[in-house]
Amino acid sequence: MPLPLAPLWELYFNNTSKNLYNIYVHADPSFEYDLPFSGVFTQRVIPSQSSLRFTPTLASAARRLLAHALLHDSGNYMFAMLSPSCIPIHSFNFTYGTLMKSNKSFIEILENEPGSYDRWAARGETAMLPEVKLEDFRIGSQFWVLTRKHARLVVSDSWIWSKFNKPCRNYDTCYPEENYFSTLIHMRDPRGCVPATLTHVDWSISSGGHPREYQESEVGPELIFKLRNDKPRYGDDGNNGSDLAVMKGRHPFLFARKFSRGSIKPLLSIANDVIFKD
Repeated sequence: MPLPLAPLWELYFNNTSKNLYNIYVHADPSFEYDLPFSGVFTQRVIPSQSSLRFTPTLASAARRLLAHALLHDSGNYMFAMLSPSCIPIHSFNFTYGTLMKSNKSFIEILENEPGSYDRWAARGETAMLPEVKLEDFRIGSQFWVLTRKHARLVVSDSWIWSKFNKPCRNYDTCYPEENYFSTLIHMRDPRGCVPATLTHVDWSISSGGHPREYQESEVGPELIFKLRNDKPRYGDDGNNGSDLAVMKGRHPFLFARKFSRGSIKPLLSIANDVIFKD
């Protein structure tokens, strides 16, 4: 199944006006899917290309999604990037209301992170120069929410993208999807964003460069409450503290990952009484 958590998302969008959202799916055409995309995902797959870790193709896929969304509907206001292993941890109405009240993007922008130099130099020690200096290089989650202004900034950018689109020499430190968007917005419009991701992820347990994956036995009301109330990791505050204060005073996370295929049954069992009950 291409989207194992799709039944939860079906409930999420259920009884919601279709005028309030659009869905776009980037599906690697080289992968053989067991079942076609159905339900709210019917005919939502955009023209896609193969994508691989440790290459610029994951960032390319995100840029492709944004470009398609911008052209498809001029009313698209906020653009949330999610993975097939993501789940909502609030109702649609709560999430929609939270995002529509903001005129800023939510994107993690971390400075002076361990391994920053190695990531910056993954294509060669001078490959990023002169466009992207080490002091301008940032790290952040690949799952963000961008305003239309920033979505247009991403798809129109060629100056910074020309550097991140180069193949890496050192694949162990090559994560363009975690560096390009944070670096671009930091360099071009840092005051236009809240430097935090709205998608919770647990890196305290990781394997092979992947974060903790929640299994069926771990899913329950306690987990959802914990994810909602956990504190995000903030980067450099370019907004004089005002937006950060707002975020810290409310549930900052709207989504969470990484959830296994087997977790769908317990997730559905608590969907209406816990996940979608704010």
